[in-house]
Amino acid sequence: MGGTLDSGMPVAGIISKPQKPELGTVLPELRVWLAQRGWSSVLDHESAAYMQIGSQYAELQIIDRAQMAEYKPDLVIVLGGDGTLLAAARAFAHTGTPLLSVNLGALGFMTEVPLADLYTTLQAWCEGTAAIEVRSMIHAELYSAGERTRQWDALNDVVVAKGTIARMADFAVEIDGQPVATFRADGVILSTPTGSTAYNLSAHGPIVMPTVNAMLVTPICPHLLTIRPIVVPGESAISVRVVGMPNQTYLTVDGQEAVPMHVGDQVNCCRSQYSVRLLRLQPNGLFNVLRSKLKWGER
Repeated sequence: MGGTLDSGMPVAGIISKPQKPELGTVLPELRVWLAQRGWSSVLDHESAAYMQIGSQYAELQIIDRAQMAEYKPDLVIVLGGDGTLLAAARAFAHTGTPLLSVNLGALGFMTEVPLADLYTTLQAWCEGTAAIEVRSMIHAELYSAGERTRQWDALNDVVVAKGTIARMADFAVEIDGQPVATFRADGVILSTPTGSTAYNLSAHGPIVMPTVNAMLVTPICPHLLTIRPIVVPGESAISVRVVGMPNQTYLTVDGQEAVPMHVGDQVNCCRSQYSVRLLRLQPNGLFNVLRSKLKWGER
């Protein structure tokens, strides 16, 4: 076991989605379950908000979500939906910490573990019988005037898209230094296989199994019928440059972090050196998820 506070016990990080009333019951029970098995726990502020004020609250280890990785938890329990998982994945991208994502959201495409299986899955983890799914991430670097200004690692996707005005922008795409096309569109999605079932799917991009070493380039509503989504090798280097726009354009990371882009700005993407480890009771399989979550193949 790697992570400890000052007690020598294994550590579980707990990250929760706000405004989920059921967590008022689930979280105290979860902390008791962990403590009975010799685990200490650290909570983000969203999780701590569900705990009753009193002596028990005063004993809580409450940490900003962004700093939780510094405590090196052995396991992170994510209680929420896919958005909560995406935020946790970026926070722990560089640690390799397994994430147990429990679905409290509406769809929960990646958060496959239902609340009813929380303790069964935790027990399997303690016994060493749980499954781990490794998901690749995409690394993005934003350049403005030739200088790198920001960088991220995303589990789902990096999107360059126009702002609120209903007019398209112009984008130039290169892959491995070779020009692909310059075209007018609402935007461009650069996606991992995991993200192929997110915004990419809504933009009519292909579904790619998470184990495939690939990245996807999907135009959003292009103004050319000849422009189509592209699947490229995972080792490819992809760049998208803003060459013209009627209003502000934004770079969005996993649908949660957004920064403005200007004409001449460029985002460079490649496969990240980091990956996300998702804890499962058993391998579920992409097509089981497609059938159960998206009603795949039903008439």
